[in-house]
Amino acid sequence: MILLPPFLPLLLGAFAAILLRGKLRNIIMLLTPVIGAANLYALEPGIFWSLEFMGYALEPVRIDKLSLMFGYLFHIASLIAIIYALHVKDTVQHVSGLAYAASAVGAVFAGDLLTLFIFWELLALTSVFLIWARRTDRAYSSGIRYLIIQVLSGVMLLAGLLIFAKINNSLLFNEIGLEHEGLAEIGAWLIFLAFGIKCAFPFVHNWLTDSYPESTPTGTIFLASFTTKVAVYAFARGFPGTELLVWIGVTMACFPIFFAVIENDLRRVLAYSLINQIGFMIVGIGIGTAVALNGAVAHAFNDVIFKGLLMMTMGAVLHMTGKINGSELGGLYKSMPKTTVFCIVGAASISAFPLFSGFVSKSMIMSAAVAEGYDVVWLLLLFAAAGVFHHAGIKIPYFAFFAHDSGIRTTEPPRNMLIAMGLAAALCILIGSFPAQTVYALLPWDSVYQPYDITHVLTQLQLLFFSALAFVWLNLRHMYPPELPSTNLDADWFYRKLAPAFIKRFASAVYGMYANTEKLAIASIKQMIQNSYDSEEEKPKGYFARLWPTETMVVWVAVLLAVYLLLNYI
Repeated sequence: MILLPPFLPLLLGAFAAILLRGKLRNIIMLLTPVIGAANLYALEPGIFWSLEFMGYALEPVRIDKLSLMFGYLFHIASLIAIIYALHVKDTVQHVSGLAYAASAVGAVFAGDLLTLFIFWELLALTSVFLIWARRTDRAYSSGIRYLIIQVLSGVMLLAGLLIFAKINNSLLFNEIGLEHEGLAEIGAWLIFLAFGIKCAFPFVHNWLTDSYPESTPTGTIFLASFTTKVAVYAFARGFPGTELLVWIGVTMACFPIFFAVIENDLRRVLAYSLINQIGFMIVGIGIGTAVALNGAVAHAFNDVIFKGLLMMTMGAVLHMTGKINGSELGGLYKSMPKTTVFCIVGAASISAFPLFSGFVSKSMIMSAAVAEGYDVVWLLLLFAAAGVFHHAGIKIPYFAFFAHDSGIRTTEPPRNMLIAMGLAAALCILIGSFPAQTVYALLPWDSVYQPYDITHVLTQLQLLFFSALAFVWLNLRHMYPPELPSTNLDADWFYRKLAPAFIKRFASAVYGMYANTEKLAIASIKQMIQNSYDSEEEKPKGYFARLWPTETMVVWVAVLLAVYLLLNYI
């Protein structure tokens, strides 16, 4: 059997999608991730491909347990997303989706920072077409902003790796950390921030909530699966045990809850929820123990599945009704019962109900926080878990499929969309019920963890019960934020509204100052010239119209000669 680099089957599939049409294209697209996964299974851990470039050793393909776990995840996600998109007759979406998946796979198998940078930028260039594929003005504008932020992340990564390579004489991608001196510290921080932008750190997270809801229903499934998970992988590889990540992660887990609760666009609610779940992963990476790191990557694995499932159900709603705002939906369980069931499975998974996938990974991270003495972090994660249940576990299915009857009557989405949702729902239940035989078998670090003990189960059930009770009570008292058409201000207001207004006003002030200064300078020069040559017959007053004494001229010649000699000998 001829073995290929892990990214190559998906990339070849993208090229095939350009040339083929109809059923043949669909067949090739379906076979591509299957062939890619089989090729990946046959590869042995180690250096698959190495070379030397400008005196630096490069490892474009390096295989170990961590990269294999994300590699399998991305092939599963690709297959589900392709099935979900089979009804779409859009070459742009098919090609960019496969090329995007290939870039993600290439990034997690990159053994050096230069190769990582190449795939890092390809992630941005291939994914932006999934946003533009919706072909609306909002999508075009959002795609441009998305691309600018992603390219900025790539530029920072390039600057960081160049500095790091110069200082350490190596480009290999191993643990980096932040404990360095001099220029090496600057390089490490640049790499850290580059990863953070792609991971949607606080204050640089708006590219995600801005762009993902503007993508097509099928494009969002690809987007939710790859970019942020590549960044999570990069942190797990480069910065495990960096305590700063604990506090960044817990902030990410908490702040999106407030935006998600008041947001009307249900796909944007899920975008905020995506940041919230990444926060749990970042906390695990920051704690840095084997259990915490395993919990982080296991939660990344599960999040792709259950968040993809929720995105697919909302995509189905948008596809069938043309609406996605909670204020315009409701009562769809009558005409979309299967989609409703799939949405409830996804909601149970993200809320970490026992026997669903979210429970077996989220509990690992929270247990690790307690074990390492992060009691405040544990309490904040507990709050974040309750908030997830509110905005994703209850709000999404409630306002889309139940709540008031919107009067919308439609049908179930196309069969391929139902099959994709069914596969994701089955995986959520399978992983949650049999973690040791599924996701735990892929974990990179050696650790022992038992999710189904009485303490974990009872704690989680109590949390879910009281969260549900709070939701019901707030609704009955009409205190829960209603679903209303609105524009909610987030951190992007500073660079989308405030910064342009400030720059415009500053430029106007500077231009006005420049114009006034220019007028004053011209007037002064004119007056000086006029004064220099102005004379009257009886009393000369211009500088050049006067008669200067001979001794004055001699003094000036002496001064000039002295200056010349001084400059000559300095």
